[in-house]
Amino acid sequence: MTYAPRDTAKIGVLVPFTNTNLEPDLMAMCPPGCTVHFQRLGGYDVDEVPGSDQMAGLGASDIAHDLKMISGVRPAAVPYGRTSATLTHGPPFDADLAAKIKAGSGAQSITAAGALVAALKALGITKAGFSSPYLGEINTQAMGFLADNGVETVKCADVGRELGNYGQGELTPDEVFDLALQADHPEAQAIVLSCTDMRSVEAIERVEAALGKPVVTSNQAMMFVLMRALGLPRHAGLPGQLFDLL
Repeated sequence: MTYAPRDTAKIGVLVPFTNTNLEPDLMAMCPPGCTVHFQRLGGYDVDEVPGSDQMAGLGASDIAHDLKMISGVRPAAVPYGRTSATLTHGPPFDADLAAKIKAGSGAQSITAAGALVAALKALGITKAGFSSPYLGEINTQAMGFLADNGVETVKCADVGRELGNYGQGELTPDEVFDLALQADHPEAQAIVLSCTDMRSVEAIERVEAALGKPVVTSNQAMMFVLMRALGLPRHAGLPGQLFDLL
């Protein structure tokens, strides 16, 4: 039997407990020799339709125990996989949380929201189309978060209906593709697909082929930022123009 190496880096991910797509996305993009480990985060009502107040509460919740648990694998990086939980608070809060995770784990850290911004800046994007499975108020806050980081949203595509915590993850890649196309605009230099539980990674290359412009998603952006921080080269199977920058 031939064994794959596991000695490059361990990535310890903080993920909402109802999220079903962040784990398979990151495992699919995982660099050779790396392993991905997950700690699930609670602190919210699974039956409540995610709104701004719930997301803001999640961002402000105590993750000390969860951070202690994921630190047990001695990770090289700890991404925080809740996009809307920090963008509802704004850039200073988002950066402060990433710094606290780094201090508490001794590992490189990035939030999903911060990774979106870092990826857009790496691509030189100043105007983007935006879509997500969120409610309208969260989309407004997301656009404000991007604007505070120098990225103007020239069009926002709303999913058009309320989705619960599981409903966000149940959108198909075809539905995500359609949502991405609705967010396109002649001035948009890229399309942003926000949410770690939306099946955006599987739609990236199809959207880029249809629109001829880069697509940036929460999970793809986290992997890009972490690979760049850890000095890991591009490997086969990474989706989208973003990874051409590695």
